[in-house]
Order: sequence, then C-alpha cells, then structure tokens
Amino acid sequence: MKHKSSLFRLLCLAAESCALPLVGGQAVMEGVLMRNGGTSALAVRRPSGSIFVESRRWRTVGPKGLRGVRFLRGFPVLVETLANGVRALNRSADLSTGEEDSSPMTRGQVALTLAMALGAAVLLFVAAPHLLALGMQYLGLGGGMTGLSFHLWDGLFKFLMFIGYIAAISFLSDIRRVFQYHGAEHKTIHAFEAGGPVNVESARRGSRLHPRCGTTFLLFVLSAAIVLHAVLVPLFLLFWEPSSALVRHAGVVCFKIALIVPVSALAYELIHYAASVDGGLWGRVLRAPGLLLQLLTTREPDDGQLEVAVAALREALGPESPFAGRFQSPDTTVME
Repeated sequence: MKHKSSLFRLLCLAAESCALPLVGGQAVMEGVLMRNGGTSALAVRRPSGSIFVESRRWRTVGPKGLRGVRFLRGFPVLVETLANGVRALNRSADLSTGEEDSSPMTRGQVALTLAMALGAAVLLFVAAPHLLALGMQYLGLGGGMTGLSFHLWDGLFKFLMFIGYIAAISFLSDIRRVFQYHGAEHKTIHAFEAGGPVNVESARRGSRLHPRCGTTFLLFVLSAAIVLHAVLVPLFLLFWEPSSALVRHAGVVCFKIALIVPVSALAYELIHYAASVDGGLWGRVLRAPGLLLQLLTTREPDDGQLEVAVAALREALGPESPFAGRFQSPDTTVME
C-alpha cells in the first residue's frame, strides 16, 4: 500500500507539471459527453446497470485557423457543439434503451435535426418576442422599432420565454434525469480542476454549478442579442424602411436571425472573459446570473450518475494522459 501511495503521488506531481487541459461536457440521456480538444467520450448507463463508454472524434466546423480569431470563432464553435451534441444525444437515447448496434446519424440527418431545432428556437425566441413587443406598442406601452422601449420589451419577453421553457421541461421525468447528469458533469470537472483523485467521492464534494456552462452561454446570447438589436435594428431601418408595416416587421425579424452570427460570437467572448477573471467582486458579478440560471438546469446527481461522468472524463483524457492515474475505473465497456 505504501508503494502504491508513493506511485500515486508521483503521478499527481507529473500531472501537475503539465498544463491542465480545458475540458467540457454535456448531459445526454442517461449519460454524459465529455470533450478534451479533438477527442470526446460518451458514457451511458445501460439497462443492465453497466456503463458503456465510447471514444468519439470531435467533428469541427469551418477552417481550423478560425478558432484562434476572437469575435469570429463563436458561431462555428456554436454550430459544431450543437452538431456533436445532437449525435451524442441520439446515440445515448439508443444506448440507454439497450440498442447498442444502432447506426450513427448521417450528416443529412444531423443537418435536418439542427434546422428543425433552430427553426423552433427562432419562432420561440425571435419571432414570438418581437410580436409581443409589437403588442405592447399597440397597447401604448412601448414605442416603435427605432426606439429603445421596443427592444427592452422584446428582450424582457425573450428572458421570460427562456426561463419559462426551462421551468416547463423540468417537470418531465426524463429531463430531470438529464439535469442530474448535467450536475454530475459539472461536479466531475470541478474535481478534475481541483487536483487530486477524480472519483465519485471527490466529485460529490464539488459544486453542480460551473462558470463555463452552456446554460451560461445561452444567457450571454440573450443579453448580447438585446444590446445588438437595440443598436443595429434602428440603424438598419435608417437604410431600409418600406411603407408596408408587414414587410418592415418581417424584414426586421429576418435581420435579427442574421444577427445570430455576431451575437453568438460576442457571447462566446463574454463567457470566456467571465470565466477567466479572478474571484474578486467583478468576477462574481459577471458569473452570478449564469450560476443562478444553472440552479434550474442542474440537479444534485446520485453516485451512479457521478460514476458515469467520471468514466466519460477518464476516457476523454485517454489512457496515455498524465492525469490517468487520478481516476478509478468503474465497470465499463469501452468501444474505440
């Protein structure tokens, strides 16, 4: 036991001398997807009770050099995260019901799924808030699209619909379990970033909230959209304002859809900045809204869910990683 303890300390020292990789993850059906650079790993609890772990290549979008360009990298990162997430979610749904030999989604199926999801998001978080803000103008409680009040109402309805949507789906039992795995993902990453062993016990002590969470990113997207819409829509209408009100509003909605690209780029930089600042007052203020929102999108996981998250992170880092000695291996089936 003494030799094993010494070996473990040596491994820890070797790991600490290396740069800590920036890992991230996503909750899926009965499991967790973890990413480490160009590699990801999906771990899912099977109906038999064992953990299925699958190593996966992280599929990127756009030129590789674009990922180093600030204020340009946000949108392609968003698209590739959604695409990889859809594939992992579909695969986890099959695995969690015992269908291990199901064929992966084709590019066409992924594109169609993303198009449908983005279409629903546009209707719910772009078109509907715009119409509601128009209704406030009709009631005399707001101004036109060239004024600030219209965009404040539009932003308020965006936030209310976003929070309401999350609150509504949290009543579904399957979604509550996904939220538990979301918490397990955060706790495991906290245990890894804290140093020392990464296992169920160390993950259990961590917080279920994390500043780099995708939920926080969505909150920054909404905030950036409100600011950019309030500034750019009036400028847009200075150069294009048809006489038909229907055409004018339809054009503004289309313009807002096009602004998803710069909005996501700005939000990506904001979340990176918020996560990088120190633990002073300014850092806490920046991170507080996102962490509060995560109280809705995460739940306290049980030990079995933490075990799945640990297995996913261990596989994402790989057996040759200098951090491999910090993990304890649960009962898994690994597919390369």
